[in-house]
Amino acid sequence: MLRQVLHRGLRTCFSRLGHFIASHPVFFASAPVLISILLGASFSRYQVEESVEHLLAPQHSLAKIERNLVNSLFPVNRSKHRLYSDLQTPGRYGRVIVTSFQKANMLDQHHTDLILKLHAAVTKIQVPRPGFNYTFAHICILNNDKTCIVDDIVHVLEELKNARATNRTNFAITYPITHLKDGRAVYNGHQLGGVTVHSKDRVKSAEAIQLTYYLQSINSLNDMVAERWESSFCDTVRLFQKSNSKVKMYPYTSSSLREDFQKTSRVSEQRYLVTSLILVVTMAILCCTMQDCVRSKPWLGLLGLVTISLATLTAAGIINLTGGKYNSTFLGVPFVMLGHGLYGTFEMLSSWRKTREDQHVKERTAAVYADSMLSFSLTTAMYLVTFGIGASPFTNIEAARIFCCNSCIAIFFNYLYVLSFYGSSLVFTGYIENNYQHSIFCRKVPKPEALQEKPAWYRFLLTARFSEDTTEGEEANTYESHLLVCFLKRYYCDWITNTYVKPFVVLFYLIYISFALMGYLQVSEGSDLSNIVATATQTIEYTTAQQKYFSNYSPVIGFYIYESIEYWNTSVQEDVLEYTKGFVRISWFESYLNYLRKLNVSTGLPKKNFTDMLRNSFLKAPQFSHFQEDIIFSKKYNDEVDVVASRMFLVAKTMETNREELYDLLETLRRLSVTSKVKFIVFNPSFVYMDRYASSLGAPLHNSCISALFLLFFSAFLVADSLINVWITLTVVSVEFGVIGFMTLWKVELDCISVLCLIYGINYTIDNCAPLLSTFVLGKDFTRTKWVKNALEVHGVAILQSYLCYIVGLIPLAAVPSNLTCTLFRCLFLIAFVTFFHCFAILPNREEIECVEMVDIDSTRVVDQITTV
Repeated sequence: MLRQVLHRGLRTCFSRLGHFIASHPVFFASAPVLISILLGASFSRYQVEESVEHLLAPQHSLAKIERNLVNSLFPVNRSKHRLYSDLQTPGRYGRVIVTSFQKANMLDQHHTDLILKLHAAVTKIQVPRPGFNYTFAHICILNNDKTCIVDDIVHVLEELKNARATNRTNFAITYPITHLKDGRAVYNGHQLGGVTVHSKDRVKSAEAIQLTYYLQSINSLNDMVAERWESSFCDTVRLFQKSNSKVKMYPYTSSSLREDFQKTSRVSEQRYLVTSLILVVTMAILCCTMQDCVRSKPWLGLLGLVTISLATLTAAGIINLTGGKYNSTFLGVPFVMLGHGLYGTFEMLSSWRKTREDQHVKERTAAVYADSMLSFSLTTAMYLVTFGIGASPFTNIEAARIFCCNSCIAIFFNYLYVLSFYGSSLVFTGYIENNYQHSIFCRKVPKPEALQEKPAWYRFLLTARFSEDTTEGEEANTYESHLLVCFLKRYYCDWITNTYVKPFVVLFYLIYISFALMGYLQVSEGSDLSNIVATATQTIEYTTAQQKYFSNYSPVIGFYIYESIEYWNTSVQEDVLEYTKGFVRISWFESYLNYLRKLNVSTGLPKKNFTDMLRNSFLKAPQFSHFQEDIIFSKKYNDEVDVVASRMFLVAKTMETNREELYDLLETLRRLSVTSKVKFIVFNPSFVYMDRYASSLGAPLHNSCISALFLLFFSAFLVADSLINVWITLTVVSVEFGVIGFMTLWKVELDCISVLCLIYGINYTIDNCAPLLSTFVLGKDFTRTKWVKNALEVHGVAILQSYLCYIVGLIPLAAVPSNLTCTLFRCLFLIAFVTFFHCFAILPNREEIECVEMVDIDSTRVVDQITTV
């Protein structure tokens, strides 16, 4: 009883609101336009988010805390020799992978000379500034002897060239660790790719070589020069590529990911979004057009899109005024608005068709608001709650939080503008219709007898049915000349409820569930940053080449001991070596122990003797002089020295292409660091993106699902029958399950973009299915088959109109050369298609209970044979 009272009360309130808006249409039409212009004008000076890490890395993660600890123990200026860019911070750098089209050996004389020429060309790059030209020597990371640090592979190639020049045959390169003539052992697992080895790890050939040039960025001027040097570096590599067509080069810099991420917006804005807009406008106008020139509403189709555009512009202006920055994920916001806003406007238009034409425009508008605004308000509230939870601090990924925040603001203003701007537009077109004016040209339409002498095309353009020529039986069929209304009422409703069609629908649903389950069991998390950049870019080409040639070993993992342990204790040494068992150790610890053992020095010496020997041996043994940066000494009051922290670097024999394997490696080392006797941490810059990525990624979707369930539960008191919410919940589960399964089969990983689409999918499903379910459940007067048909006739046209507009708007996204928009297109297309399948196939047959009247033998009573499908 309470639900019915609340339901009627809300309908009455919306009826009065519609009557009030119809009484002041000019104000409610102009106010949204003025607000949008004032707020949206600020968006002309929008700022772009530069930091990809800020957007896509989890905001609160253990990896960031570990990075701060590592930076405090081993500052960047102490990390010169050990793969500088792979240790603590990406920094500024330029990289290039050199390979051959014919899979030639990059270590032969011709390619060795070619790579050394490229190295010489890179070191001569100049960055002009007023009064000075900066070269690589001015901005490089300096060695202890004040010379530039270059990759050890360059020294290897130089020694290989000298050996050939002097006809020395005893020089051999081993993999993944080789030795230079000064006795240093250097790791080349990330510099040599596609390696073929002889016995004892001697390199026979290598298909690719990677060079890295590390730059300083200690102040703003230095950082600006380094950024320009990176740009010149890419240009130099491309010019060198043109002059040496038999080799292929893949340049990459620290700015490549950011530039390629932002490139998605530029390539989308060129012609694809314009094409999408033209297609949506055309389809919206066609969906609102009918043969009757008076009752046709083409302007409402266009004004519905204007309403959505005004709301999106207002939201963009507010985000910009509050300090928000634009990023490429915002491309999805207009499509979120398109799905919700268009359905609301088409539902109002559908309600308008059900009103009596002899009523005043104000009364018809009040009836439209009473009929459509309650469901539209509830679905808008669902959007605000689900995206509001995603915009809360509970969301750990900034890109998802900003997207949800922008969507919330846009949806809120879209709701207000549909009530005001679109409602006023409906009033204006209502007056045009009541005055029998042409729906496009707004001129008075003459009676049919006055058009007899006009040409056929003229009579076709002015076709209209006048009320005085229409009987009461024909008045209800006035709008049946609309193509979609005619299609649903005369053909589709009878076909979908046919007894012979139902088994095929059940079969298709079983197939749907089977394939969805198959995909659901293969869901993978996508933490690969190349999934969010434009295609045919440096990032994609470089990443592809790196995964092809350099995936034998994981990134270099720093193993940091941050306590003063008994290094002289044999058991402690064995513990540390046991923790790093199975890794390639490219650091001082094991090498030094082996060095001591070769000198027959006992590692069981007292602490003072050991630390003194440790410090002195670094000075005496030249092969360990460059490891001084890997140990932190602390001098005490009695002239004793203590090792307060140390580090070693590990490389796992794993596949870098398998992100799950690398993630499992990180979690294994984390658990080991908690249970081990030695206090240590592990870190690599890529861990910042991977750490807690699964939980951070799923949190917005998880929270949104919970909030949606709670809202459905509490909204049960606002709808006329709580059974509606039960059916809505089951439908949402079915749709989301199918979308997740099919997007996996379509090679879409569970990343930031797909999770945001899944949150939107919850609301899109409720948007389209709730009115159908509500109309069916509340139907009491006729047979169930009749109410299934009635539900499709009442709400099916609006669903079909919004679906057609939505799909044609999505189609241009498929052609955008970007992985981000590709993911966006596939997810949104699946959401729309699966929801459409449920609305027009699954729900009519799941709801329907066909009642067939049968008369018993003595004809004294009627029996209803109820057959449930």
